[in-house]
Amino acid sequence: MTNLTWAVRMQGVNKRFGLVQANDNVDLQVADASIHAVVGENGAGKSTLMSILYGMYQADAGRIEVHGQRLDVKSAHDAIAAGIGMVHQHFMLVDTLSVLDNVMLGAEGHLLLNTAAAHARAGLTDLMQRTGLKVNLDALVGDLSVGDRQRLEILKTLFRGARVLILDEPTAVLTPQEAVQLFEVLRRLREQQTTIIIITHKLKEVIALCDDVTVMRSGQVVLRTAVADTCMEDLALAMVGRKVNMGERIDRSDGSSVGDVVLRAEALSWVDSWGVQRLCDVDIELHAGEILGVAGVSGNGQSELLDALSGLLQPDSGCLQVLGDVYQHDHWLTPHRARQIGLMHVPEDRHARALVMPFVAWESAVLGYEDDARFSNGPWMRHNHMKAATQEMMDIFDVRPRNPMLRCNALSGGNQQKLVLAREMSRSPKVLLVGQPTRGVDIGAIEFIHGRIRAMRDAGCAVLLVSSELDEILALSDRILVMSQGAITGRLGAQECDETQLGLLMTAEVTS
Repeated sequence: MTNLTWAVRMQGVNKRFGLVQANDNVDLQVADASIHAVVGENGAGKSTLMSILYGMYQADAGRIEVHGQRLDVKSAHDAIAAGIGMVHQHFMLVDTLSVLDNVMLGAEGHLLLNTAAAHARAGLTDLMQRTGLKVNLDALVGDLSVGDRQRLEILKTLFRGARVLILDEPTAVLTPQEAVQLFEVLRRLREQQTTIIIITHKLKEVIALCDDVTVMRSGQVVLRTAVADTCMEDLALAMVGRKVNMGERIDRSDGSSVGDVVLRAEALSWVDSWGVQRLCDVDIELHAGEILGVAGVSGNGQSELLDALSGLLQPDSGCLQVLGDVYQHDHWLTPHRARQIGLMHVPEDRHARALVMPFVAWESAVLGYEDDARFSNGPWMRHNHMKAATQEMMDIFDVRPRNPMLRCNALSGGNQQKLVLAREMSRSPKVLLVGQPTRGVDIGAIEFIHGRIRAMRDAGCAVLLVSSELDEILALSDRILVMSQGAITGRLGAQECDETQLGLLMTAEVTS
């Protein structure tokens, strides 16, 4: 490797946040025109390291070189000027503006508005032709799919001259089809001499896409290797420090069978404000002591189904029987009533639906349960009891750092997710609705979360699992439903199907 040209060299990088040593004497070398993965558990220091390279944080010590030139990165502006671009896991876009306007934001320079728009349109058209990143420049960002939004973010960075592209969890919110399309684009960019650094938890994607990989654990680099010289099992061992289950199916441990039906939904239908049918005559039965997986390409009704069953959405027609209660479409379940009867919900989007990001951890950990007898005495809140309960949840669910006073936006994505799961699972639910339980979560945390979901099932809880990860659906589910265009297109036993069969059902045409 000594004959390689380095696009990025980071040497002896240190970064501390209070008592937490996020980066501890880290060295990173990324070959020019390569795809390099930086992997590690949540909180391993990989995002901090990339944020230092992009100028969002300043290192306490260390040296950075980009294409052989020493770089003093004090801001993202400095990084962009040096040819470094970063696409964050949560996109930095303005929904009410067009694609073209989003690209121009912050890059207008001294040109007059009309001239700048014409220049940007011409440049972007050429860039889309060369890279295969096709997006309608006149479309409103709010109308774009998740995949199109990501393509736009990459276009923005390339349009501003990035030769080093950092992608933070690039497939976390993509469908399998969108991920394949992204990989094709990234390979083309590599051929065009763009250097790509990917922060990811998905080891299968590292093996399929990347040239080299750096593994971090507890703020330090523990492994550097060419991808051709390693495997997923070795990378997982380096990440976690022990052997982990790589997503294989584990049958129920107690030998028990499923129980009675505790949730039955019949003929659920709902049309959104744009006139699009999101739920189409959906029937579901959920038994105590089972995991019912719901598979489908994102946007085919799974989110609306979760919302309807948890009381966040009132369908236009249909009925629901859950834990002895009966609801009609014109008198529907409410989230408050759902919690009262033992139906808990882990939303798909933890930022928008599950946490208040500026809140400290203990405040988010009691959301929805403030009137619990442990937490209140009439109108008075028992803050000390809330903090103690949060500390216990953090200990049991391995939320790191285990500090109830830390703000939610200071926790890594995986630890935010474990905090939400702890809040809902610690209530001993009879029915648990879980959306995307391991989105943006590292392999060690995935193993932990899967174990907790299986334990809930084995204890008699009825679990409805919505996931875009087919590996996850197959590993956890006892039965599987497949949704397409708002309707159920398949009902299968988990032992009867594979990813190919699910994929065909996920793209099935629904006829009336």
